[in-house]
Amino acid sequence: MAVSQYSSPRVRTRGLGKSGLGKPTKSTDLGSTGDRSPKAEEAAERARKLCRMRSALMRKRREQRLARRWGLLASISLLEQKQEQMARYTNINTSVPILALFFNDGDLKPAFRLSRRTFNLLVELLPLHKDHGWKPETEVLVTLYWLACGTSYRATADIFGMPLSTVCRVVHRIVEKMMELLPKVIHVPKAEDLEEVGRAFAQLGGHNAFRRAVGAIDGCHVRIVPPAAQKQCYFNRKLFPSIVLQGVCDANNKFLDIYVGNVGSVHDALVLRRSPMYKGSLYPPQGCFLLGDGGYPCIQHPITIVTPYRQPVASQVEARFNRHHAKARNVIERTFGALKTRWRAIFLRALEIRPTFAPKVVGACCLLHNLCVDADDLLEVNEAEEDGRDAEEEDPAAEGRELSGSGLRATLSAEVSAPQVLAACLVEHDYI
Repeated sequence: MAVSQYSSPRVRTRGLGKSGLGKPTKSTDLGSTGDRSPKAEEAAERARKLCRMRSALMRKRREQRLARRWGLLASISLLEQKQEQMARYTNINTSVPILALFFNDGDLKPAFRLSRRTFNLLVELLPLHKDHGWKPETEVLVTLYWLACGTSYRATADIFGMPLSTVCRVVHRIVEKMMELLPKVIHVPKAEDLEEVGRAFAQLGGHNAFRRAVGAIDGCHVRIVPPAAQKQCYFNRKLFPSIVLQGVCDANNKFLDIYVGNVGSVHDALVLRRSPMYKGSLYPPQGCFLLGDGGYPCIQHPITIVTPYRQPVASQVEARFNRHHAKARNVIERTFGALKTRWRAIFLRALEIRPTFAPKVVGACCLLHNLCVDADDLLEVNEAEEDGRDAEEEDPAAEGRELSGSGLRATLSAEVSAPQVLAACLVEHDYI
């Protein structure tokens, strides 16, 4: 039977009594407190308490789920914002003039000291495979401009519109990559190529006696701002602080070996004896020799170096040998001249970088020089300044390890002075 909405839900008709009329009675609902026992009251209270606890626990769990959901959404939103900022940050801004010059196929040589062909060759050789951040081309451009403007981080940051710290990291990373590439670009010729190298030196010297010359060696001082604690050690004989670059080149102005890092006060002969090429007898091979100036010893072991006769010479034979020797050896002066002309901001001004990083920068410049030679990227060469050293300095520590090359030099002198074509009057006679 349906209950009226105005009737009490707790009052229901149970039935008729013995008299058949019956009376309405109240039901035993837990919510009522009329005629319940104490045990029923306690059970009802426990039930109500359990319901409140369950409701509170469900509410707490619901709040935790909502908090986790909102936190996850906030993290995703923040990550998307960072990615968007990074994408905007690493996008190429073609409104920057130096970048517009590159991406519009402009001439790179005035700003970067390299042609586009040499630049592409460098990018192909460098191991710069990246899937994020700056493009490898942009990082190489930053480093080349840093070298071209005299290692100024601030000037490079301003011209590219980059933060100063970013330019510093990019330059150091690319220079380190160039050092990994150095053995592949600067190396001695193979055994089958030595004959061609000797032929080129014989042509330079104007005589076939130099057909066994496979390189010219010399030293170059690179200006540097020395550390205050060791300032005096860096001053060379020309009274300015420097580090020494020892280079060996072939007849095509290409470096075959470099050794850089000794302080300017160290003599060229001592730099030679400290070099791995000398200690390991790496180059030249047996039967060949290098051409050096008067600052180097004339030796045949552990490596062979032929130097000119000291001034004043004793005879025309020695003077004639010195002239031909200078013609062949001066290729190393022209090589240093080309290096200084291209990177004049590096070699004609003092490097304001750490002394431990300076040798790597010089090595990177030599690597780029070889790439320019391979790509026929040539500049008008300014001749390097002659050292003017004629006297050799003896190193007592080297005695017993070096074999004098005076006999080889005398043989070469006699060959240079000997007539290559006999006179007709001598050919007609039989002297046997």
